[in-house]
Parts: sequence; C-alpha cells; structure tokens
Amino acid sequence: MTISSMNPLQLPLAAVQQLLECFGNQGVIIGGVAASVLGTPRLTADVDVVLLLSVSRLPELIDAAARLGLVPRIADAEHFARRNRVLLLRHEESGIGVDVSLGMLPFEEEVVSRGRTVQVGTIELRLPTPEDLIILKAVAHRPKDLLDISEVFRCHPDLDRARIEAWVREFAAALEMPELWADVAPLLEP
Repeated sequence: MTISSMNPLQLPLAAVQQLLECFGNQGVIIGGVAASVLGTPRLTADVDVVLLLSVSRLPELIDAAARLGLVPRIADAEHFARRNRVLLLRHEESGIGVDVSLGMLPFEEEVVSRGRTVQVGTIELRLPTPEDLIILKAVAHRPKDLLDISEVFRCHPDLDRARIEAWVREFAAALEMPELWADVAPLLEP
C-alpha cells in the first residue's frame, strides 16, 4: 500500500503514529490499514489502534490526541472509554474515525512487543506482525476479516502457522467459538 499526499488516510495515520510515539510506541495500528499494508490494499474508512495504556491515563491520552488533531467523536468519550476500553476519536481535518483500543490482555502485550515499524510511502507506521494480525482478524471473524486473513497469508506464505493456530484455538476455547479455528485453518493452506 502506498500512502501518497492524495490519500485521505495520510494525515490521520501520521497523527496516530505521532500519538503512539507520545506513549513510547506501546501500540500498533491494526484493522484495515494493517491488512492493506501486510496483505492486499483495500478500502478502509477508519484507523484502528491497540495501545497498552491504563484507563487511569485516559485524560493524558485525550489531551495528547487533541494536540495532534484527534478529537473525541462522541459526547463523554472518556466515560465510554473507561467502560468499553475503546476511545473513539476523529481526525479533525479529514473527518476520519480513529478507534483506540486500550490493550491489557497478555496477547495484546505480545502483539505490541512483537510489533515493527514499516515504511509506507512517506510515513513510518507501527504494525503487528502478519501472524498477529491474522490472529486479531480471526477473533473479529467478520467476512472481510476472513478475506484479509487469506490475503495476508498469500503475501506471507512462510509465516508461523503454529503460533496462529495456538492463539486462535485459545481464543476459540475462551469465547466458546470453535468455528474460529475451523474457519481460519483452510485459509492458511498453501
């Protein structure tokens, strides 16, 4: 995926990356943006992020985001984020939505610690590994997520399938959704 000055996501992605840097790069950009970079470019209307941050630091996060042009997109966004662990923002200039999930699970900690910076056009973005993106997409389990999994695997056929299977099976058991692995396994066949 190339991000040019004509891409409507360029400014919000640059702001999100700066926000991650404000918090020691303790996060990664996930969702459609990561799927487009690590797989096949596709249309996405927002930016999704996992950030390892305690809810007690929400006021600091909201202030830092506002300085970068990322403003709450709902009334009482802090209260919503405390309840749901997701801060709903909007890039003021472009109107693009930014969802910041406040990670706390051991898997999310691993995703962030394994994350890497990737040059995308003129911007460096912190992204998960292809394996970790596939695991996140498996849990989300929407039709577009399954397509993303297929495309990421096609672009990265030598990925660590054992890691993906172990984590997807663990989430499948925890969520009582055996179909998670049953639906993903065929997508990871050469």
